[in-house]
Amino acid sequence: MNFVDSLIELWQTTGVYGFLQAGGWRNLVMIGVGLLLIRLAIKRGFEPLLLIPIGFGAVLSNIPFAEIASHTTQILSSDGRVIIEEFGGIIGQFYEIGIASGLFPLLIFMGVGAMTDFGPLLANPKTLLLGAAAQFGIFIALFGTVLLERIPGFSFIEGPGNTSLADSILHVAGSIGIIGGADGPTAIFTAERLAPRYLGPIAVAAYSYMALVPIIQPPIMKALTTKTERRIKMEQLRHVTKAEKILFPIIVLFLCILLLPSATPLIGMLMFGNLLKESLVTDRLSDTAQNALMNTVTIMLGLSVGSTMSGEMFLKSTTIVILLLGLVAFMTGTMMGVLLAKLMNKLSSKHPINPLIGAAGVSAVPMAARVANKVGLKANPNNYLLMHAMGPNVAGVIGSAVAAGTLLALIPILGG
Repeated sequence: MNFVDSLIELWQTTGVYGFLQAGGWRNLVMIGVGLLLIRLAIKRGFEPLLLIPIGFGAVLSNIPFAEIASHTTQILSSDGRVIIEEFGGIIGQFYEIGIASGLFPLLIFMGVGAMTDFGPLLANPKTLLLGAAAQFGIFIALFGTVLLERIPGFSFIEGPGNTSLADSILHVAGSIGIIGGADGPTAIFTAERLAPRYLGPIAVAAYSYMALVPIIQPPIMKALTTKTERRIKMEQLRHVTKAEKILFPIIVLFLCILLLPSATPLIGMLMFGNLLKESLVTDRLSDTAQNALMNTVTIMLGLSVGSTMSGEMFLKSTTIVILLLGLVAFMTGTMMGVLLAKLMNKLSSKHPINPLIGAAGVSAVPMAARVANKVGLKANPNNYLLMHAMGPNVAGVIGSAVAAGTLLALIPILGG
């Protein structure tokens, strides 16, 4: 090989050459999207613990020839044994170990449980209804996806890349619908089982709308309530005993086992984490679940989600539609929570509910509760709604997990 050939070969290994190839512009666009997510996290403070790993993962996965997000190549030997031919890239391995297996979402749920105080929900059980109402957006997006599939020339299930599970539009619709729960781990857990090829846009949509709660929710909350309603001061919450807090995760788990076993992985890990916290005898385990383990998994989960944002797979018309459907679902969930709170006030005026806390039922813990509190303080500087809003907020976490379990139980049957 002469000197010129060596230079040409060297040139063909550079990132510049990769970007200039057909489709290279998609990688540049997605690197820009990754940098935008990082900027929103740093400049605007939008869920930085999530958006920075996701954004950086998107940048890494779109570097030509780096193969950082590539998956492990496996072959079968003549006797049926699996042989690893080539290991994947670092964040590709994170994806295989934690996302494809469903491990990371469950560990995140355990950490969330260890950080969650269900006291506000137990002190005011009717706020559970607000968390349930906010899940209505899930089914709006589900039916919207089914209807869009009927549009000529547009399809979620046609084309290359389908798996046996994604052959039914209901599988795709269920995965897209779960974005309305505004719960990233639940969205990942559901999408990986129903329509894994859409995991990237679904996960990004779920986490993005969680991060954009302070922008999306306030206009909806103000449009649906009067200033008088926003100024409603709620009564002091009653004291919740230690016994109630310990029994709650155990009772919820057994109800889940009896009524909806398909939701047990999510609910079970959530309640296990909460029991570690409330038992007061496992402080070291609770601290590990809340901090060291949670932080470690969050880093790997964020990078794994970012690894799904390759330009080739992400820049499609279906991705834009998924993002829009997710936004509609999230807005619908916010609206239904507020409207149900208003209806509850109409039916009973003995203990009025500030409708703003209904918006916290979308499950984005604790951001949605903080936003409800902030909007309430603007209407009345002495109106502190944070603890009241935490009731529907943690109810939304349970509600989104129950909705996911329902979809996982019904769609394989209905979709065939």
